[in-house]
Amino acid sequence: MNPPVRMLVLWCPDWPAVAAAAVAGEPVGRPAAVFSANRVVACTAVARGYGVRRGMRRREAQSCCPELAVFGEDDGRDARLFESVARAVEELAVGVEVVRPGIVAVPVDGAAGYFGGEHGLLERLVDEVSVAAGVECQVGVAEGLFAATLAARRSTLVGPGGTAEFLAPLPIRELDQPEAGRTELVTLLKQLGLRTLGAFAALDESDVSARFGMEGVLAHRLARGRSERPPLRRRPPPELSLAKAFDPPIDRVDAAAFVAKGLGERFHAGLSAHGLACTRLGIYATTETGEQLGRVWRCAEPLTPLGVADRVRWQFEGWLKVRDTLARPRSGVVRLRLEPEETVEGRSLQLGLWQSGASGTLRPATEDEGLSGERAGRALVRVQGLLGPESVFTAVLDGGRDPVERVRLVPWGDRREKSAQADANWAGRLPSPSPATVFARPVPAQVLDENGRVVEITARRRITAAPFLVSFEGAEPREVLAWAGPWLVGVRAGAGHARSGTRIRVQVLLADGRDAEEAVLLRFEHHRNPMWTLEGKYD
Repeated sequence: MNPPVRMLVLWCPDWPAVAAAAVAGEPVGRPAAVFSANRVVACTAVARGYGVRRGMRRREAQSCCPELAVFGEDDGRDARLFESVARAVEELAVGVEVVRPGIVAVPVDGAAGYFGGEHGLLERLVDEVSVAAGVECQVGVAEGLFAATLAARRSTLVGPGGTAEFLAPLPIRELDQPEAGRTELVTLLKQLGLRTLGAFAALDESDVSARFGMEGVLAHRLARGRSERPPLRRRPPPELSLAKAFDPPIDRVDAAAFVAKGLGERFHAGLSAHGLACTRLGIYATTETGEQLGRVWRCAEPLTPLGVADRVRWQFEGWLKVRDTLARPRSGVVRLRLEPEETVEGRSLQLGLWQSGASGTLRPATEDEGLSGERAGRALVRVQGLLGPESVFTAVLDGGRDPVERVRLVPWGDRREKSAQADANWAGRLPSPSPATVFARPVPAQVLDENGRVVEITARRRITAAPFLVSFEGAEPREVLAWAGPWLVGVRAGAGHARSGTRIRVQVLLADGRDAEEAVLLRFEHHRNPMWTLEGKYD
């Protein structure tokens, strides 16, 4: 087995939160966190000092730190700002590879010799990144990318031949790196009593292969400090590179995102035809004035078409929106080349063999269902290519109390994960059935009793009279045939709670003047002025 290359990894801690705060112009000392699906995915060290942790819900994080600056997840933003860090590393070393925004890797041997050893190189890199990019970083050195990344997170320089010893006491959860997809494997290993990388590495490889398959063998190799990939790598023939010329030149990120979709599919299809998949992607561009731009992205897992397109888009974000005007290209890109710098034996992307039935059980998928699903997916990808990545959504029924809160839209291609338990006992949730139509912006309404007075809520949170007439946005009032409620929403526990901020919901059945009926959901709340709104309609 080929020994792993000695790698240097430079890691910028909490990069998504650091990048978001920098773009927003927030001061360095203010706590900040990035949220996805209402949960913390990254936070600054200052925020952690207040008790904020990854995986926390937004409300819980803000209760720990009321001054917390809240930002949404944005891969393009992270990649754009990280370009300055990658460029600073390139000033001192060759062969720079961006693993993902926040982590950059480079073979250490050549650069270390030039700077008088690995210690000298590490010191120069930290200083260069601090001055050129204005961010803090940590550096680590070890054999192989996996071990070097863990060393960087501990600011450790692992001596030659000492990688296995360095890895042995580390927890087994370190195998579950971003994009590696080893959560189930790590969970199973913990259940079997394997708590450290050393305990897993002590197993015989043939036993690991028989029990866990190829995924387990790869993880076992990492735990032993060996090469992070099987020795199947080979340099692809030149015809697998993909180049495309542009007229007019590309000088906007949205145009680059459009092009990246098609290029990603063509690039992946070309490799798949030869039984290959890309693990290191080179993105090279030529501008109208002859400037040569290039960057290599190293990937934990073989790239999918969407993965290729994402990295092309991220790289254009870094090139076209870099803060340093001197580093920004002086003209648009006229030629783009995708180069598979490293490949592995490809794994076919097969259609799913199982479909979820109406009852939630799994059943075998028919051929028509599989092909139809694939065609629909490709059509949606084409729509995204025309209108942008945020143009196609699928709905996820999530947990929550409000009808609007329960429906979360997920961009096509993103993982459709629930951020909360949908069937949990949510205090104050509207009873079934839910409205068929829910308004993103509540519609102003007026609710009157039979004497023409506005129906309100009392200090004891009861409505003053039965609803008799209802009108929306100044339209003709309609008679209430029946009503149900009220249901309290958002009531805080504790003595002395003011009526201000209390909300109630009422279901009413309205006559529409054509011997028909319409059921609607109304909401009343005290904010500054008492106000009724139309929240939804029932079929």
